[in-house]
Amino acid sequence: MLGDALAQAGYPAHVLVACSGGPDSMALAAVAAYFARRGSIDGHPVTVGAVVVDHQLQEGSARVAADTARALRELGLAPVEVHTVTVAGAGMGPEAAAREARHKALEAGAADQGAGAILLGHTLDDQAEQVLLGLARGSGTRSLAGMRPTRAGAGSAVLLRPFLGLRRADTEEICEVEELDPWHDPTNTDPAFARSRTRVEVLPHLEEKLGPGVAESLARTASILQLDADYLEDVAESTYTSLVEWNGGEASLPEDALRALAPAIRFRVIAKAAAGVGGQQPSYRRLVAAEGLLRRQGSAGPVQLPGGVAAYRLSLAELEGPGTAERPGTGPREPARCGKLVFRPQKPATH
Repeated sequence: MLGDALAQAGYPAHVLVACSGGPDSMALAAVAAYFARRGSIDGHPVTVGAVVVDHQLQEGSARVAADTARALRELGLAPVEVHTVTVAGAGMGPEAAAREARHKALEAGAADQGAGAILLGHTLDDQAEQVLLGLARGSGTRSLAGMRPTRAGAGSAVLLRPFLGLRRADTEEICEVEELDPWHDPTNTDPAFARSRTRVEVLPHLEEKLGPGVAESLARTASILQLDADYLEDVAESTYTSLVEWNGGEASLPEDALRALAPAIRFRVIAKAAAGVGGQQPSYRRLVAAEGLLRRQGSAGPVQLPGGVAAYRLSLAELEGPGTAERPGTGPREPARCGKLVFRPQKPATH
């Protein structure tokens, strides 16, 4: 699995293992160390380093990070760095804030080491949990598609998840065979977190009541939806690019063209316009409210979208302004034009 992932990524010369010290990432580090000791993969030279992120969220986290780094060096990974981060959860939950801080540290580590890929130890169980959480939130196709095996990072390193086809029990067995003593994060079983409840209570209950194979079915659903989501995203992106008009920091979309789109594409184009002026991904309810402006008579709005964006419908009459009515003797009017759906940032635009 790791060999295939690195091959698909173009055989990066140096890769970075993101390691928490838990069974999944330690198993991944042990497999990566095999290529590090060989010094090549399919004849292509490769070196393997690692970054251990200390979130400072639990007592003794510095010791856990130091012990993990030592174990990684003993496996033969180099360089191995410990990055200590401060989790600031302004406007987001603790899990999301920790993830954002972790990814920034990993991107920084990859840049420092010149890594072309960052290896993440997510498993099939993590994927199944992600799909269940997306279902519970009522999320759309993109969320239900789960985590991707390959994803572009914020920097030059690609993110790879080669273990999405392995169960968590498999990574624990790898650690046992390699005589590794992984750290078990107590928050993984803490019922205060929705993901932990899904892991410890919900998924085992589904496996008990519906039979084995539920996790595999959920992961397979994510793989299928990734194909659908990619297609819809490509169509929406090309449609948005062809329709969007810019006026300073404002973006506008012609309402007749929007109405003619299939709803799945129309909602995505509206979301892209909101993001284009610096907003965040709107919830489905907010998207419905913005899309509803197209059915209003005359100018309408605003509909507030997350990230400080307001959506308005400007009618043709308002766009043309006063004095545009047909005057005798001036000949036929030009063909009627449509109104626009306008996205206006309420803060300095990022476009």
